[in-house]
Amino acid sequence: MAFQWLQMRISEELDRRQREETIHSMLPGALEDLHRQLAECIAAYRTAFGSEVADIRFFAGKIRVTTREPQNGKWEPASKVEVTAVTALPGFKVERGSGDPLLIEVGLLPGSKLCYRSDDQYLTLEEMTRRILDRALFPKLKE
Repeated sequence: MAFQWLQMRISEELDRRQREETIHSMLPGALEDLHRQLAECIAAYRTAFGSEVADIRFFAGKIRVTTREPQNGKWEPASKVEVTAVTALPGFKVERGSGDPLLIEVGLLPGSKLCYRSDDQYLTLEEMTRRILDRALFPKLKE
């Protein structure tokens, strides 16, 4: 005998598993898209302050941004930000040197569009790039 509540819960669980599988399959592409957006930010920063001030690298499953400041006639690293895809979240872990990492969850909207959330707030792409880069690029300015 199959109970109605059980059939409903099985259906809900099947939907949840399908959504999770879809998000996991889209996560590498989401990281590539984020890399493109962060690269645009770094390009604008370099245009304003010079080509040596920052660079961005994309590795398998990771984005690394490094900023530099001139010290004793040489460009020395000032800060580093690493964004890593985390399938268990699913989403991104942002490590900015000190403090707890920023966790950004990736979700799925109707039409297979991705959404981003951190600290129970949905993030626009602009807000997400600001949270990732602001302290690294502008450490001496107030938030």
